[in-house]
Amino acid sequence: MRDNIYKSAEKYRDDIARFLADIVSIKSLSGEERAVVRRIADEMEKVGFDEVTIDDFGNVIGRIGSGSKKIAFDAHVDVVDEGDRSLWDFPPFEGKVADGKVFGRGSSDQKAGMASIVYAGKLLKELSIKGDFTFYGIGSVMEEDCDGLAWQYLVEKKGFRPDVVVLTEPTDLHIYRGHRGRMEMEVILKGKSAHGAFPHLGDNAIYKACNVVKDLEELSHRLGEDSFLGKGTLTVSGINGSGPSQCSVADFCSIYIDRRLTYGENEQSSIDEIKDLPSAMRHNATVHVPEYKKPTYTGYVLPTRKYYPTWVMEQENDFLKKAVSAYSELFNDKPVVDKWTFSTNGVAIAGMYNIPAFGFGPGIESKAHGPNEFCPVDHLYKAAAFYVSFLNQFGT
Repeated sequence: MRDNIYKSAEKYRDDIARFLADIVSIKSLSGEERAVVRRIADEMEKVGFDEVTIDDFGNVIGRIGSGSKKIAFDAHVDVVDEGDRSLWDFPPFEGKVADGKVFGRGSSDQKAGMASIVYAGKLLKELSIKGDFTFYGIGSVMEEDCDGLAWQYLVEKKGFRPDVVVLTEPTDLHIYRGHRGRMEMEVILKGKSAHGAFPHLGDNAIYKACNVVKDLEELSHRLGEDSFLGKGTLTVSGINGSGPSQCSVADFCSIYIDRRLTYGENEQSSIDEIKDLPSAMRHNATVHVPEYKKPTYTGYVLPTRKYYPTWVMEQENDFLKKAVSAYSELFNDKPVVDKWTFSTNGVAIAGMYNIPAFGFGPGIESKAHGPNEFCPVDHLYKAAAFYVSFLNQFGT
């Protein structure tokens, strides 16, 4: 079966690349995924999925089979914008195939995973691989804006709890079993306004914020560290001060923080360590986690706090063992088992809901969000072959 899966997948090398180029050419920022979702649904129907639906949230879901074990493959279909256009050597949303690569924004992060999922479905049908499982290919929305929000909808509103989820974010064809969590925080400082001509009558909130920022920088050097996930990090990503006018002492200042959470760190511990800073206590700073409530392209609003938990799949997990076995059988080699540096929908799937999850995706993690993004064409059919090989572990 190994040779059948690999050779059959390789046969569709160019088809998958063309499909990826096509969906890359459809610009799909968070909240603007309607057109690309429709295109993916059309391709799922074309290759023979048993059922294709687009839910109220805007996710596209393809199903094959009706076995008791639910195995889902997730790919978010939204992308970040191009950034500085002058840094690109080609149009970011052209979807170009050349020199064994698919170029364009989203080619690695992470429409490549979506293309491989769709053609894994085609291979399942073609090779008549059956078992007591149901294969779900999910094109999720809004991930770039709010990691895991689509899965909060799927679990909480639709009651969908698969037995395992394969995250297809780029892993350079390695197996990933977790990543750090993250959260966003705002530190609020208040002062007293006065005319800028006599600032001694006021209490400048921006000056207070400067003291807190200095303490935050010092805190960032002593955050926790885990032997697998690495160190927790903290960065000040924005400062906003204001008063009655530009000729006034600022009576308000907010500090925005991006916090990456290693194993053992959580929302409350991260808030407390900021509240306990000498400057924060001295200046009566308050700390809160903002709420995300942007509507999807369908108009659905699902408010959530911007806290995205850390998660790790244990090495002895049976699903991870099956993934390693599927890789070894397919590629006749031992896989690299590692973790992502960035965050994925796994923060909800595994971090919030304890649904087993691991990652295997086409594309190169370091290419995500940068200019001249690309995915190697060979990654696409190899990933599709791996997905089928993994499903075959549950076959009859």
